Amino acid sequence: MDFGRTKEEPGLRVLVVTSVAVERDAVLRGLHDNSRFDVLIGGVGTAAAAASTARTLATAEYGLVVCVGIGGGFAGKADVGSLVVASEIIAADLGAETQEGFSSLDELGFGSARVPVDSYLAARVTEAFKAAGLPANMGPVLTVSTVTGSAATAAQLAARVPGAAAEAMEGYGVATAAQGHGMPVLEIRAISNAVGPRNRAAWRIGEALQVLEAASSVLLEVL
Repeated sequence: MDFGRTKEEPGLRVLVVTSVAVERDAVLRGLHDNSRFDVLIGGVGTAAAAASTARTLATAEYGLVVCVGIGGGFAGKADVGSLVVASEIIAADLGAETQEGFSSLDELGFGSARVPVDSYLAARVTEAFKAAGLPANMGPVLTVSTVTGSAATAAQLAARVPGAAAEAMEGYGVATAAQGHGMPVLEIRAISNAVGPRNRAAWRIGEALQVLEAASSVLLEVL
């Protein structure tokens, strides 16, 4: 396991799951070495994130799991440099393609591609971000296996999940592991790029990581 941990302090113990080292490092800087938070590099993608989260939850006790990282924002819902707090975590491409179009796992009757978040905490965190001067809003965060790279796919996802605010690759995996252990879960994304045609030159990863660091400092006050 690869996570940061420091001296003991009282209060809610939180597992924060990122996908890569630069996200973890930004979060750790924002948390100022507060030991109530363990920050885990869970890996890229749903499977890696789910396995890492489940393994960690089996070895220690936590009061909350938070999936944190950068992600893409849907046009009109989340600007680059803003924060999105998930109102719901949705595996947007988990289902089946039919002649009539896409059918979700829920529609197929094989379970659910949606995991609810702790709505009270999500709203509280969102308001705390705004109070700290950080642009933030709540909305569905989509988990995808393939990052969107075209306007057509972005439009399909937005139609599939009305109000979709952001997309990333790990939230549903983290949320499913947390749900399996009876843990409440949140997902927070700092927006580095628009969901749509892939243009790496337009991505603002450094800015998103700075926002992620600032947001992590706010979490100290509300969790």
